[in-house]
Amino acid sequence: MDSFEINKVLGGLLGTCFVVFSVGIVSDSLFASPTPEKPGFAIEAAEPTEGAGGGAAPAAEKPIADLLATADPKVGEGIFKKCQACHSGEKGGPNKVGPDLWDLIDRPVAEHEGFSYSAGMKDFSKGGQEKWTYENLNHFLTSPKKFVKGTAMGFAGLPKEEDRANVIAYLRTLSDNPKPLPAPGAAPAAASDASAKPAEGAKPAEGAKPAEPAKPAEGAKPAETQPAAPAENKPAEAKPAPAQ
Repeated sequence: MDSFEINKVLGGLLGTCFVVFSVGIVSDSLFASPTPEKPGFAIEAAEPTEGAGGGAAPAAEKPIADLLATADPKVGEGIFKKCQACHSGEKGGPNKVGPDLWDLIDRPVAEHEGFSYSAGMKDFSKGGQEKWTYENLNHFLTSPKKFVKGTAMGFAGLPKEEDRANVIAYLRTLSDNPKPLPAPGAAPAAASDASAKPAEGAKPAEGAKPAEPAKPAEGAKPAETQPAAPAENKPAEAKPAPAQ
């Protein structure tokens, strides 16, 4: 192989290397993704602290008795208009998609005459033992489908506790004899009954025995009692009177 052939081979190799490096440089310039000076947003995942239970506890709800103390039936009447598409509130009113709500407070659940209740509502009623108490109405109006599993009621619920209290206060007025309001701050009936009565079957602590009478110390003898000696009574000696 002469020098001309060697020069062609070397020239081809150099040309190939030049093309490869040129393509790499051009591609880097075309597809480069420079880091922005300031990121658009940062996603931070907060790790739960140890013993925190995975999140903050929800705020405790106010008892319905406290809410009813300041509830306004007039405001509740306006909110109740949302319910009138499915319920009537008149005495002897017709059943619509839902039953008539006249005299609802303390009425047995799923027991209104002439209305066909869902299987879920019948199960919840426990054969009429469960009633529409203020507590039950408050929970039901919060989320009907969560409180009564399988209910056919399609209402989403009232998330604001003030709205629920106002509606319940209005429902209370739909009666010839409105039921008394619960006392604010009073404990639920079940809790108060449980605290008022002692636990059934309570037994005294095992091993507790009545105190035994104290015993005299060993070796001690009772004091001997001796009869008192009778007092000696001697007649007084008579002395002769001196002669005068």
